[in-house]
Amino acid sequence: MADTKNGPELHPDTVELAKGTNYGSITTMLPSGNFQTQIIWVHTDGERLVVNTEVHRQKYKDIERDSRVTLAIRDEQDPYHYAEVRGRVVETVTGQEARDHIDQLSQKYHGQDYDPDAIKSERVMLWIVPERQTIVDQKAGTGTED
Repeated sequence: MADTKNGPELHPDTVELAKGTNYGSITTMLPSGNFQTQIIWVHTDGERLVVNTEVHRQKYKDIERDSRVTLAIRDEQDPYHYAEVRGRVVETVTGQEARDHIDQLSQKYHGQDYDPDAIKSERVMLWIVPERQTIVDQKAGTGTED
């Protein structure tokens, strides 16, 4: 199991799930203190997780105020195998890099570029570093926490 106490390291199962065409659920805290969860595309560079949104969306506004997030990534072939990552957004990237990134994610999930007409504001990449991870694989009868 990865030791996130001595440095943020993604568990190998988390990396595998994030590199696949598996959907994530990201949870942020609203100004009211309530939580909101939304389905989102996810990827990784092997060290951090990355998602992509737009600057006008509530989840981005939430993250600007409070960088803590929970991101659960579900194995689309086996919904009882998933990774839950509690962590923080440590970097945001806008501009052309974020715009190109949403095309890369769309290619990964749908095999085509993202519809430019669907973009309502500037794209932003959110880089997440884990503070705690839970990996569950009920078929294998395992569940581990960091």
